[in-house]
Amino acid sequence: MASLTYESMGKVATTIRIEEEKVKLLKAIAGSEGRNMSDILRELIDEYINRYKETLELLAVPGFAQECKTGLEEIKEGGGKTLNELDD
Repeated sequence: MASLTYESMGKVATTIRIEEEKVKLLKAIAGSEGRNMSDILRELIDEYINRYKETLELLAVPGFAQECKTGLEEIKEGGGKTLNELDD
């Protein structure tokens, strides 16, 4: 495994462990795009966080997670509502 550390103005430096083969591939991709690996990793991290932002916001709503669990249990037992029966 290889270690990558990035540091930039206003950012915290961190180290991540990545398999050596993946580092080689990332270096090759970065080279072919004329970019550095840190920029690519920051972009990927931003995309990952944005993908889950809405989920985190919903989970912060009091009772939402329990309501989802209850609804799933109800569906498993044959209950629930059809789409036409749902409130708008």
